[in-house]
Formats: sequence, C-alpha cells, structure tokens
Amino acid sequence: MTITKRDLLTSALAAGMLPIAGGARAQAKPTIRIGVMNDQSSAYRDNGGLGSVACVRMAVSEFAPKLGLAVEVISADHGNKPDLAVSLARQWLDSGVDAICDLQNSAIALALNGLMRERDKVILATNVGTAEITGKACSPNLVHFAYDSAMLARVAGTQLVKDGGDTWYFIRPDYAFGRAIQDDATAAIERAGGKVIASIAQPFPTTDFSSALLQAQQSKAKIIGIANGGDELVNVVKQAGEFGIMQGGQHLAAMLVFINNVHSMGLQAAQGLRLVSTFYWDRNDQSRAFTKRAFDAGFDRSMRPNMSHAACYAGTAHYLKAVAALGAEAAKRSGAAVVARMKQMPIESDFYDSGAIREDGRAVTPAYLFEIKTPAESKADWDYYKLLQTVPADQAWRPLSEGGCPLIRS
Repeated sequence: MTITKRDLLTSALAAGMLPIAGGARAQAKPTIRIGVMNDQSSAYRDNGGLGSVACVRMAVSEFAPKLGLAVEVISADHGNKPDLAVSLARQWLDSGVDAICDLQNSAIALALNGLMRERDKVILATNVGTAEITGKACSPNLVHFAYDSAMLARVAGTQLVKDGGDTWYFIRPDYAFGRAIQDDATAAIERAGGKVIASIAQPFPTTDFSSALLQAQQSKAKIIGIANGGDELVNVVKQAGEFGIMQGGQHLAAMLVFINNVHSMGLQAAQGLRLVSTFYWDRNDQSRAFTKRAFDAGFDRSMRPNMSHAACYAGTAHYLKAVAALGAEAAKRSGAAVVARMKQMPIESDFYDSGAIREDGRAVTPAYLFEIKTPAESKADWDYYKLLQTVPADQAWRPLSEGGCPLIRS
C-alpha cells in the first residue's frame, strides 16, 4: 500500500493540533510523550478515534500532576494503513515519543510490534483484536488491554452453550480476524459440549448479507455467531431483523460489539443480541462517574465511552503510575522496564472490579455477557445493555499455557 504525501501531512497536522497535556516543555524534568494512533476518519472512527484521544488526555490530566510527571499527548490518524502507521511511528520515536496507545487495527499492532521492541518503547494496545500479540508474537514492550479474539470467543461460546445455545452457525468476514475468532469460538463451544453446524465467509467489504442469513436461518442453529465488525456488523444485524430471525427463535451473538455499533443499529433491530464486553458505561455508579468525567474532559457528549475508550484511560493511568515508580529518566531509557513495572502492579481503576497484567502482557479483568434490551426495557438514552453473566478474570481469558508466548518461563 502506498503512503502519499497527503497521508503524512494530514496525520502530522492532526498530531500538531493537539495541545500539551499534563506538563510544559520548559520544565527541567524529562517529558514523557504518548502518541495516540488510530482511525479518526473512516469506518471505525467511533470505536476509538478522537474518543480515545480524549480518554488518554483525561488520564494524563488526572494522574500526571499528582505523580509529578511532565506529559505530552499527540495524535494521528493512520487511515487503517499499516505502512502509514509504521512511518508515523518512526517519526514519533525519532521525536521522543515513549509510548503509543490504541492502534485500533490488528495488522497495525503486529506491524509496529517489532519496531517498538527494537526501539525499546511501549505499546499500549487498547483497541486490538488479535490475541497473537500476547501469544506467539508477545513482546516485553507491549501490554494488551480491553479485549482480544480469544476472550470474546471463549466467554460467548462457553456461556451461551451453558445457557442452552449448543448449536451454532457462523457468519464471518473473509480475513484473519474473522477466521481467528471463529476458530477460538469453535474450540470454546466444543469444550462446553456444543457444536458448530456450519459457517460462511463473506467477501470484505460487503453490504448484502441476505444469502448468508438465509442459510443461517435454514440451518436451525440456536445461535448465529457474527464475527463482522463496524458497519458490516450493523448491516448484518439490521438485515437479520428484516428476516425475522430472532422472532423465529434463533439468537444472534456478535463476537465484537461496541456500544456505538448498537446505537447505529437501533434497539428495534438489535434487541436480544448477545455480546461480550469488559466495560459498560451504565453498569454501576463508578462507570457512570467515569463517563461524566470523560464528557467534562472533551469526550463527545452525543456518544458514550466503549470498552476501548475506557481501556485507553485505564492503560494510560497504569502506564503513568509505572513511569513514576521507575522514574521518568529510567522510563525514557527503557520501555521494557516500564512494562515490567506495570506487570508488578495491580490495575487499580474505578470501573474495573479487579485487574492485573500477566507475564505475556495480557491485562486480565472480569468480562461481562450482555443482552441488548428491548425498546420497552430501555428507560433513557444509551440505556442498552442488560447484564446476563459476570465472568471472573481467571475464567474469561486464554490461559498462559495455551498462548505460546516465548516470554513465559517453563
């Protein structure tokens, strides 16, 4: 894929327009620089985008002063182009960036993984689906927050089979993440005593799911698993509603859903959809308080934070605590040393009930199985999720022994 001068100029301007947060250049103390890189202008912008930037900046404003740190935040739009992302990352590292947050693309996370390890800087992967970055591609310079394909598949597959959904039909996009999440879900479904009857891989991108949905409907599978994301997820759920699939007794289980996707679907189409998340803005008083602070910090009030936005905040806060414990000068010399310190500290957040970072870099927290409310059940704006099951961290995530991370001592 070719990087144009316009790509680089647009991203550089986006970075330069963001003001300094949490400290000034004139201070004698070393300045920690965090770059937020994600999709800010295309199909997945609401999954991360400027909402992630706002949440990183909020964490910096809340924690940097009390920790005595000088911190700057910059941002850029990678346009979902791995080669552009690598070029931007090199520019950032040359200018003193110490950590890159979000990423919002599995291919980009994998592309940056080696570079960040080579330069001994930190990746805070807060919006990345592939579980490989804490598996065979794990790195001492990376921490993976929020979700991954293995967790989403494990929780959805296990819990829904236990609830009676023992036959599945999968609709997935024909690319790596779709294949990975179906494979992970199939393993979890079979361990729980269920069976995947069949699946269909759709060309990417596509807007017409009628043939796939008709085959899924005719299969009589109790659960139709959907591995599509973004606009495709919205389209397949809306079209399933037109086919009357859930009214006919089958259930939809989407493998990766953000609350902004549900908003785009509308409750009439989305009602009854099952999903997994590590954060819901309206789950308790703490998550609601976080959302209010996010609004005050510049988060778009017409939206609500999703699990990746929350992870940007929690991951940045945890990173800054580790930097302060290690010392800013030492932190700038070695990102691996910062990550090692992060692994020694529990994740203390006002919306995660508990949390820790494992040796493979996986941040493990409880996960939640939700069902989308009916229009009659929803009592306020963005009142969408109904909690079905809380899954403890030690049951939600792939065991260390199954990931193949070479950092794990045998």
